[in-house]
Amino acid sequence: MIEFARWEQQADTLAQSFKSGKPFEMVVLDGLCDETRLLQLSGQIPDPADANIGKSRDYMFAKNKFEKSSFKELSPLFKELYDDLVSERFANLLSKIVGETVFIDPTFHGGGIHQGGEGSYLDMHVDFNFHPIQRQWFRNLNVLLYLNPDWQPEHGGALKLRHRDKPELTVEVPPLFNRCVIMFTRDYTLHGYDAISFPPGTYRRSMAAYAYSLPDAAADTAQRTTVWYPENSGRIKTMIGRNWPILVKIKNKLFGSATAKNK
Repeated sequence: MIEFARWEQQADTLAQSFKSGKPFEMVVLDGLCDETRLLQLSGQIPDPADANIGKSRDYMFAKNKFEKSSFKELSPLFKELYDDLVSERFANLLSKIVGETVFIDPTFHGGGIHQGGEGSYLDMHVDFNFHPIQRQWFRNLNVLLYLNPDWQPEHGGALKLRHRDKPELTVEVPPLFNRCVIMFTRDYTLHGYDAISFPPGTYRRSMAAYAYSLPDAAADTAQRTTVWYPENSGRIKTMIGRNWPILVKIKNKLFGSATAKNK
């Protein structure tokens, strides 16, 4: 489903674009997949309410956001996309673009199909940097493929990107259909989206894949859980966001990772 030949021919140019991306290292690929097949796939995404899909475990920092990591069983088209995303060929393409050896997590822990319902939002944050289960895997990249064929600007939901140390610069990437965003996951790569106004009964949809590297690429990197930077929020929510890593560490010791339940 991924149009490999097209993007492999552009790998060197994409690498330059990624390195010089703003507000941090990132690049946008419009038309990652075969348009017709991806459109067919998007029509097969189950309504999260009807399919009893679990909500995000981001608590006060996200609203009405649903996640399904085990999407490959939904249909042959989903299996085709899954196989392409976890393939060695896609790993090689990503590695050439970002200049580091990476591979996609085949379990899609915390990833897979993401759907935002009525009023959905995701506060600005930086992601955890080591896999909660495969603890030697360093999380290197977010690969976000948008699945919104009828998106209009008034629907909102653009991906907001901001460098932690350059708060005056914010870049917004509209979630256009078949648009793929490849971005580093570092302690300075803030991202999220504001509350959406999609038509009733529709969802802000994306496929989220996370690329990891083996330990030698991150030997000197301290472990980090998600850190939240909520905007226009009260002091209590802001304080909780900045101290979230400590709270999550305590919760996981007591109850384990809740994200793993969103299969």
